[in-house]
Amino acid sequence: MAPMAESGIHAGFPSPAQDYMNPCIDLNKELVRHPAATFYGRVVGDSMLDAGVEEGDILVIDRSLEASEGKMAVCFLDGEFTLKYISLKNPSTGEKDGVWLVPANRKYPPLKVRELSDFTIWGIVTYIIKKV
Repeated sequence: MAPMAESGIHAGFPSPAQDYMNPCIDLNKELVRHPAATFYGRVVGDSMLDAGVEEGDILVIDRSLEASEGKMAVCFLDGEFTLKYISLKNPSTGEKDGVWLVPANRKYPPLKVRELSDFTIWGIVTYIIKKV
């Protein structure tokens, strides 16, 4: 746990300095709703760059949440983990035709999950922790 500014940090004009700090902030209490089902993972690669997700970012992943259209998810596909948006529509046609894994980087094509693929939606990303 680390100390936390009692009155918050203003992103506009500076506010008068406070004489004290709130005792502590526990990031697990702030970021984790389901402790038994929540995991952390570090991003490798750039397929979600246009969504602001960069290599080295830390993901907070909740395995208890339901996957749905447009959610950012960690998926297990044919032996590898991948971070993508979930879509039930073909990104080209907009028609519903199965599960698609959609990157946020034009360098990478959307992936259609094939019927014989070894596929699991491992968890839903709830927070992204970045180094600045």
